[in-house]
Amino acid sequence: MKLSIVIVNYNVCYFLEQALYSVFKALRNVEGEVFVVDNNSVDNSLEMLADKFPQVKIIANKENVGFSRANNQAIRQSTGEYVLLLNPDTVVEEDTFEKCLAFMDQTPDAGGLGVKMVNGKGEFLPESKRGIPYPAVAFYKLFGLSKIFPNSKRFGAYHLTYLDPNEIHSVEVLSGAFMLLRRSVLDQVGLLDEDYFMYGEDIDLSYRILKGGYKNYYFPETRIIHYKGESTKTGSLNYVHVFYKAMQIFARKHFSAKNAKLYNFFINLAIWFRASLAVLKRVLTWIWLPLLDFVVVFAGITLLARYWDHNILSARGSGFTIQYYYIVIPCYILVWLLSVLVCKGYRRPTQLSDVNKGILIGTVCILLVYALLPESLRYSRAIIVLGAMWTAIAMNFVRYLLHKMPFKNDVMGRQEPRRVAVVGNGQEATRVLEMVRTMEDECSFAGIVATETQLDDSRQVIGQLANLPELVSLYHLNEVIFCAQDVPSEQIIDWMSRLQDLRMEFKIAPENSRFVIGSNSIFASDNSYAIPLHSLAQKGTLRKKRIFDLLSALLLLLFLGVDIWFVDDKAQFVRNIFSVIRNARCWVGCHYTAARPSLLPPSVLYPTDAFRQQSFSQEMSELADDLYFQDYHVKVDMMTMWKAFAHLGRA
Repeated sequence: MKLSIVIVNYNVCYFLEQALYSVFKALRNVEGEVFVVDNNSVDNSLEMLADKFPQVKIIANKENVGFSRANNQAIRQSTGEYVLLLNPDTVVEEDTFEKCLAFMDQTPDAGGLGVKMVNGKGEFLPESKRGIPYPAVAFYKLFGLSKIFPNSKRFGAYHLTYLDPNEIHSVEVLSGAFMLLRRSVLDQVGLLDEDYFMYGEDIDLSYRILKGGYKNYYFPETRIIHYKGESTKTGSLNYVHVFYKAMQIFARKHFSAKNAKLYNFFINLAIWFRASLAVLKRVLTWIWLPLLDFVVVFAGITLLARYWDHNILSARGSGFTIQYYYIVIPCYILVWLLSVLVCKGYRRPTQLSDVNKGILIGTVCILLVYALLPESLRYSRAIIVLGAMWTAIAMNFVRYLLHKMPFKNDVMGRQEPRRVAVVGNGQEATRVLEMVRTMEDECSFAGIVATETQLDDSRQVIGQLANLPELVSLYHLNEVIFCAQDVPSEQIIDWMSRLQDLRMEFKIAPENSRFVIGSNSIFASDNSYAIPLHSLAQKGTLRKKRIFDLLSALLLLLFLGVDIWFVDDKAQFVRNIFSVIRNARCWVGCHYTAARPSLLPPSVLYPTDAFRQQSFSQEMSELADDLYFQDYHVKVDMMTMWKAFAHLGRA
């Protein structure tokens, strides 16, 4: 066996399918085998593999064992002369494997090889080539000097930015997204270090290859698309923590005690620095629009109040106090802003109906409280009404202006209608075009750009692929979808690179698939392999369930003197309450025979307990569990606990 390809998958079914289509195209002239190690995905990845790729060798873990351990599982079973570690969110060119293997065969000192990577917009990814993150190199990277001086060998050592990205180079670190390894070298230096759960394992292995007397090569004569960060949000606090902790493991293993201590100092400093930036960015992202609303509304109501004070109240011998301007008016505005928030008026993209509904509810609340206040605290009902009118005008106008601004913002969603070109031929291009036209996010224009000179249905064809740049200008296109069945990966990457300056969206439609995938979005014609909106596989839904379990447990504990008399096993009931508070149990969940129990702790009740008068077979119980898991609602837990209250003391 020449080549063994190992892909570790965790809840990225769409990307995995696209990656495997490109892999098997690239294996047509190569003797190879493909392993997929699934780390307990809940998005039907295994079902998709069985349905579409029966030739893949699957290792299905019952838990998420991490990237290193999962790769090692497959490497130990593989038989190839070379082993390729490949991310599931990648697309390889049709001749990628042939070119890489030929280079490795001709370069006996090569222990590992990486290729040129571009993201989903066709932009070069600097992590295609990297240096060892020695303390000084890490310092320059963490504090931005590498970006300021990219051509400096000293400051640009992390991403080797001083090296030409279009030439072959001997480099220090390969990317785990595409890491071609010689098996004989792996036998000598060892497999991936399983101390790394995620991140850092590629640096560690690359370093051990160098210490073993071999070289790592950056090979840009073939390219891959890497949808970097689709399964991990690199701006999250969790990413910052996990990534830099991996760097600490590397320092402990490979640096002297003195250097490791210095390195860890910088790493801890970087963790706090990056975490602070991430928190600040998140806060500013959320707060800038409410803050802008507050300033504009406050300015307008203050002017209204001053006019009312000087022209109406002064004639009556009265007026507003200074407290009215700096305490009462801000309180009014805060009520309106909170009402808009509750009505989801600050959810992106914003719906003006939610904003206006929030303002109306806030006005009613203010007037109700106003009516209950003593006469001495009732300043002016007119300012409340006029202020509400100004608030509605101001907040709507602010959003309209933001929508018309030339810079990118997500306040009102997409600033211009989608104008789409589907690049392909015949039935496949027509099929994808129909998918585009049936999406919820409707487009104002959609047509086919043909790769062949003649097509039967010329009504939908707007031109030929060779003229794509001119067609983009002529039809004002802002999105291009490539049919992978008709357009080779190499051409797709070429066109993405050529058109990247136009700031367009690029997507790929795998052959005969029901979805189209891009760097920022996925849409599908059905949800055969999607995670349902209310599935407990969704973190938000799982969080709602946990909040309900916790609150209900606290309520049951608060009223324990009453509710304990309605439960059969009173001692176990008390133990169950504290188990739910500790998240060791949940009130309602799946039977142990369910397909996906690992996301939930053991449960006290099951969905079938809501129907105590009926008996259910195991098959029907599993169906009830599956429906509960895929379409969770808090009211189901409430109903089940109410109807089976006596059994809340179940062991």
